[in-house]
Amino acid sequence: MIENIIFDLGDVFVNLDHEKFQEELHYLGLKDISSNMTGFNQLYEKGLVSTSEFKDYYKDVLKRGEFSDKQLVKSWVSILGDFPVHRLLFLENIPKNYRLFLLSNTNEMHIEFVKTQYGKDFYRRFVNCFDKVYYSHKINMRKPDAGPFELIIAENKLSASSTLFVDDMLENVVMASQLGIETWHIDPSKEDVSQLFEIKSELF
Repeated sequence: MIENIIFDLGDVFVNLDHEKFQEELHYLGLKDISSNMTGFNQLYEKGLVSTSEFKDYYKDVLKRGEFSDKQLVKSWVSILGDFPVHRLLFLENIPKNYRLFLLSNTNEMHIEFVKTQYGKDFYRRFVNCFDKVYYSHKINMRKPDAGPFELIIAENKLSASSTLFVDDMLENVVMASQLGIETWHIDPSKEDVSQLFEIKSELF
């Protein structure tokens, strides 16, 4: 029987606009993200480089002086789409006997955008739904490494078998499953997190 639920953020609560992000990359002159860029992005997600260092890195990569900090931020956050209010209402109405956690691979710029784009009150209501929020850039770890899951389980004295993890990325779900955690690999094109108790009814 599930007692604890760990939720992802992107494409679970916040819709991600991958097409718009690609358009922004092309505007900056990037056809693709190289392996070096991916590695640096992951360091940023782990909080191991600062936002200013992140911006300086991409200014150097682009080698084009016409892009301001403001333009770089605009392009970087363009992947973040809307946050349908019914998902917040769903969270707020989950029975209080369940312990809820948020585990997201994210970064300082994305979280600041979420706070301003959806409003401080909306954001406050959202984070207040969780027993604790775990952002990768705050805990210096990211999925699909085992560390973030082990941290949540240990720090909150949870039973893995009584915990459900909801994420849209298969590699993250696979790791959680290997650690004995129940999982829902949500398909954002067909499913909505608000359907949790219907789709995974056998766990509840």
